[in-house]
Amino acid sequence: MEGIFLTFSSPGAELFKLGPFVIRWYGFLIAIAVLIGLNISTHLAKKRNLDHGLINDLLPILTLVAVIGARTYYVAFEWRNYKYNPLKALAIWEGGIAIHGALIAGILTILFFCRWRKQSFWHVLDVLVPSVALGQAIGRWGNFFNNEAFGLPTNLPWKLSIPFIYRPEIFANYQYFHPTFLYESLWNLSIFVLLIVLFNSNQRGLFKLPPGALSCLYLTLYSLGRLFIEGLRTDPLCLGGLPPSCEGGFRIAQLMSILLIALGSFGLWWIYGKNKNMPAFEK
Repeated sequence: MEGIFLTFSSPGAELFKLGPFVIRWYGFLIAIAVLIGLNISTHLAKKRNLDHGLINDLLPILTLVAVIGARTYYVAFEWRNYKYNPLKALAIWEGGIAIHGALIAGILTILFFCRWRKQSFWHVLDVLVPSVALGQAIGRWGNFFNNEAFGLPTNLPWKLSIPFIYRPEIFANYQYFHPTFLYESLWNLSIFVLLIVLFNSNQRGLFKLPPGALSCLYLTLYSLGRLFIEGLRTDPLCLGGLPPSCEGGFRIAQLMSILLIALGSFGLWWIYGKNKNMPAFEK
């Protein structure tokens, strides 16, 4: 009976195929996440009295640049797998993107966009980060269908069954692994719920959130979860060393998480320091 009803097993990467035409789960989930995010962020923007249509104009650009940034970041740190066939770097449908690359490219895009449209960077970022968290929660299931981004071997009831061809050589004789995609998906979903609750509480005047507070909170919380979850993964991007352990080197996502925790925490300290005379709660 051990784990029999909770064992995960991917049905495969392809959602639909008709001759040469293929729709893959990863792309489908990203598209769904973008559409949901568009509606959520547009709704939040209206509550913040931002420029009408701002999110509609920004999101297509932001999505494209974020995907390019995520793929470029991944390929840069995995270049050993692409240097003899550089065109494979374009095969994004086969998996291989990194959220930190998307965050870097996305934040720069939002900054330039806000300067162009003469909008508040922090206000715009605050209405986007809940959608980013939810998009990550949805997108992580693409890893499930691609049989990637799983963790170390385990026999926990919620174990993930990985086909032999996708297992690291060192774990070839193991069948069940930590579903780290699920851990991160649930963590991001929790962050999304918290951000929405805080946003709505602020709008109702239950307490005050200075511009940028939600964004810094998202960076800090996401990075805290990623810092620990990354330690379980068997396919980390490594700075020195090689997967699955990066022995002799560092897991890049953990280094980035530490940096973002520091930036997010400093941002909260700075924002609330600037607004120290703002009452936390309405009287």
